[in-house]
Amino acid sequence: MFNKRIFTVSELNAYLKNKLEEDSILNNLWVKGEVSNFKAHSSGHLYFVLKDKDSSVRCVMFRSWASQLRFAPEQGIHVIIRGYLSIYERDGNYQVYVEEMQPDGIGALHLAFEQLKNKLEKEGLFDPALKKPLPFLPRKIGVVTSPTGAVWHDIQKVIFTRFPNIQLILAPAAVQGESAPEEISQGIALLNKIPNIDLIIVGRGGGSLEELWAFNTEVVARAIFSSKAPVISAVGHQTDFTIADFVADKRAATPSAAAEMAVPVKEDLIKTLAYWSQRMEKGVHSRLALSKQRLAYLRNSSPLNNPERLLRDKVQNLDSLEQALKTFAKERIKELKIRHQILSGKLDMLSPLTTLARGYAICQKSGEKEIITSSKQVEVNEMIKVVLAQGSLSCRVIKKEEGNINNGR
Repeated sequence: MFNKRIFTVSELNAYLKNKLEEDSILNNLWVKGEVSNFKAHSSGHLYFVLKDKDSSVRCVMFRSWASQLRFAPEQGIHVIIRGYLSIYERDGNYQVYVEEMQPDGIGALHLAFEQLKNKLEKEGLFDPALKKPLPFLPRKIGVVTSPTGAVWHDIQKVIFTRFPNIQLILAPAAVQGESAPEEISQGIALLNKIPNIDLIIVGRGGGSLEELWAFNTEVVARAIFSSKAPVISAVGHQTDFTIADFVADKRAATPSAAAEMAVPVKEDLIKTLAYWSQRMEKGVHSRLALSKQRLAYLRNSSPLNNPERLLRDKVQNLDSLEQALKTFAKERIKELKIRHQILSGKLDMLSPLTTLARGYAICQKSGEKEIITSSKQVEVNEMIKVVLAQGSLSCRVIKKEEGNINNGR
C-alpha cells in the first residue's frame, strides 16, 4: 500500500489543474449559454454561471478582461465566451476563466447601444420638454471635433458663407479611439466655461458603428445633457444615429447641415428686414394720409364751421328737456294727489270715529280696554264706559237682554 503514491488534497487539485491547462482544447475553448447567478464585484471581477437546459459551469472574468467589454453582461442574456478551463485549487471546483465575451445572436456594440439608450431614456435625458431652443442669431459658436478632419473645414465654410460675422471657437478633440469619449466631454465642458457662448456643435464625419462609438458613450451623453448652451449633434451621415443625437437639443444629419441649422443667411435677413421696413413705412404713410383726410373732413363739417349754431342747438335741446321734466313733475304730483284722496276715503270708511259720528257708541268695562260686544260680558249693576263721538259716559247696567239686535226689528 505504501509503495503507491498518495496525494494530498492540494496536490490532487494542483495535478488536475496542470492537466486541464495542458489540454490544447480546454486551454482555448469557446462555450455558449445563458448567464445566471451574475455578480459584478466591487473589485471589477465578474462572477457568473453559464448554463443550458441540462448543465451549468462556473465562470470568472477578471477585471483586466472585463474592462474591455463593449456591453454590460447581465442576468439572463445569452453569450459566447472564450477562455480556458482550470480548477480553483482552494475548493476543487473547476471553472472557465473568461478572456472574451460577446452576445450570442447580436453584436456587442448593438447590445451596448440598446442598454445605454434604455438606461438614459429612463433617467429622462431624452425628454423633449428639457430640450433647449436654438438661438435665432448666435454670435459665438463652439465646435467640438477633430482639428485635422474635413468636418471643421466644412462647418467654417458653411457658417462664414451664410453669416461672416459669427465667431467660431474650436475645442479640438479626437473623434474616435479610446481617448475620444473623454476628450469630447472635456471639450463640451471647456466651451461652457467661455463667457457668452451661444451654441455648441458636436460632430464628425461618417463611419462604422465602431468608429462612431465615442458618441455612444455615457460620458459624452451626460456632458451634452449638462451643457448650459444648446447642443447640435452632427455625427456621421443621414442614416447614422448615436446616443448623442438623442440627448442633444437638435440633431443634424451632417456637420454641414448643423452649420446651416445654426445660423441664418445674412443676405436673407437683410432682405427680410428691408421688406418689413417698407411695409412699416407704407403703413405709417397710409395712416397719416387717412388721418389728414379725417381732419380735413372735420374742419369742413358744419359744427366746426359754426360753433355758435352748435351751442344754440344744445341750449334748445336743454330747454326742451327742462319743459318735459316740468310737465312730467306736474302730472306725477296730480296722480299722487288722486291716489292720496282714494286712500284717505278708504281709511275714513274703516275708521271707528266715522262710525261714532253716525250715532253709534263703543262700550267698555269700567277701567278696562276690552270692548263689550255681548250682554253676556257684563252683569246687572256693573259699571261700564260708553264712548261717544264727542266725550264718554259712565253708566250702570240696569237690565240685560239676550239675543241678536236684529231680532228686535
